[in-house]
Amino acid sequence: MTGAIRVGHGFDTHRFSDDSDRPLILGGVKFEDAPGLVGHSDGDAVAHAVTDALLSAAGLGDIGVLFPDTDDKWAGADSIGLLADAVARLDEAGWGVVNADCTVVTEQPRIAPRRAEMEARLSAAVGAPVSVKGKRAEALGALGRGEGLACWAVALIERR
Repeated sequence: MTGAIRVGHGFDTHRFSDDSDRPLILGGVKFEDAPGLVGHSDGDAVAHAVTDALLSAAGLGDIGVLFPDTDDKWAGADSIGLLADAVARLDEAGWGVVNADCTVVTEQPRIAPRRAEMEARLSAAVGAPVSVKGKRAEALGALGRGEGLACWAVALIERR
């Protein structure tokens, strides 16, 4: 069946903030051992990448179109809420999520100790399994110098 399944890819990157009061949120989980990320919303690059992967797969635009950083309405927004909103849009368009997978590239914080929490939060928002893995940039480039982090995500959706 043509169009019965689709794959989408998402990407997001943010630099670390100098604001010591800004929390680091990744996959809906607060990390205490690293600086927060610069961003209009809560800066959750993991939730942003998954959101973009899902929207891309369904042909529904991207996170910047739906939740623009030029709109004060989204200032400080909970990115897990934005992800859930995107999933609702997929549902309205007749799509369901099969699964998503994301890779976080960062020197800090370590992802593995919090992976299960991140997967649980993301999976609950998506209504399907979301897997997370952390990788290091091995001292290469801005990511390797610890200036920020990046996340890539892929999602599989199916026509309902």
